[in-house]
Amino acid sequence: MSLRTRRVDDPLWKSISEQTFSHFLRFIFPNADAIFDLSRPFDYLDKEFEQLFPPERNSKGVRYVDKLVKVFLKDGSEQFVLCHVEIQSNKGRGDLAERMFHYFYRIWDRYKVPITAIAILADDNKGYRPEVFTQEFMGTSLRYDFNSYKILHQEESVLRANENPFSFIVLTALMAILNRKVTDEGLKEIKHDLYDEMMKRDMDKATRQGLYDYH
Repeated sequence: MSLRTRRVDDPLWKSISEQTFSHFLRFIFPNADAIFDLSRPFDYLDKEFEQLFPPERNSKGVRYVDKLVKVFLKDGSEQFVLCHVEIQSNKGRGDLAERMFHYFYRIWDRYKVPITAIAILADDNKGYRPEVFTQEFMGTSLRYDFNSYKILHQEESVLRANENPFSFIVLTALMAILNRKVTDEGLKEIKHDLYDEMMKRDMDKATRQGLYDYH
């Protein structure tokens, strides 16, 4: 399937799958190996997340996928990682920050476990990057900050130089955003180039297969 016709959320969904999640943590958090116990298996709480947030019809122009994962820290404690991937046009409903807060308080209320949240924005609007939700009334205020990663703000050369397998995921998503109007021949060249980038990276067999299926 070409970059033009493939839904951008398909590769991004695969990018946070079981094959690549440890690489994802290392990509987002440079000190991941010092914080997380990556030798222990992750617990993917897909069913639990759906119970808290039943699937609903997304508003027109907005697509997103979510992954809630239980991880272990070096000190043996548990922590949750919420990864929210959003693909939008015209900012969608413009309520991403509010929804991220909604996720936070519902998960905290249910599990009472520390949560780090990452919103990956794969839209083509350079000026759109929500990363905080605030509310204030009559002396009572609330502020919720979350990690916000904007694919369109990334540098292609930096991604190519990064040996982390997850950088290949981001690079492919970036190229899909930047080359929506490229010719069929241009798309063919991009796909060959991305395949070469994937093969340069050192990874285990399961990760490589996951990236190959995604590519």
